[in-house]
Amino acid sequence: MKFLYNPSSHFNLANLFTFVNITAGLLASYFITKHNFFVAIILAWIGGAFDIFDGKIARKFSLSNEFGIQLDSFADFLSFVLVPTFLIFEAVYSNLNNIGLILAAITSIYYVISGLRRLIQFNINADAGSVEKFFTGVPTPLGAILLWLTYLAFTYGFIPYYAVLILMVLIGWSLNSTLKIPHP
Repeated sequence: MKFLYNPSSHFNLANLFTFVNITAGLLASYFITKHNFFVAIILAWIGGAFDIFDGKIARKFSLSNEFGIQLDSFADFLSFVLVPTFLIFEAVYSNLNNIGLILAAITSIYYVISGLRRLIQFNINADAGSVEKFFTGVPTPLGAILLWLTYLAFTYGFIPYYAVLILMVLIGWSLNSTLKIPHP
């Protein structure tokens, strides 16, 4: 069991938490395809909880390394970029006509590319084990929360689908903006 606390192990404790996040994201994707959005959202939130703990564990037990940084970003891309985008596409946009569906596809692709760009830039600038006081731009987990809130606002009839499009573009823009977000 020493591998759990070995920073060079790909299966150390922090990375195992990240693997749970990835598993939750994959399962959420499956439930989205079945239009079981409630279960998908619960799984996404479970993935988010494990994302919080993987970083805390990595810092507490000095398990941070380049592999863990890359693994965490992959998990973030899946759970906080692809899953919420896919959910909104399936739940909000799937019944649109031709022009609406094209706009939804462009907006969704824009958001995915924005999230991917943010995570790549974060990795380029990241130092294993260090934590900055502020994020530059909205972190992808916060972007996902904003997308979940957008989905809920649509689901409960507070906003129409075109407002979802606009909000997705704005949230996608914010991921790579110069906004300063305090690191918890």
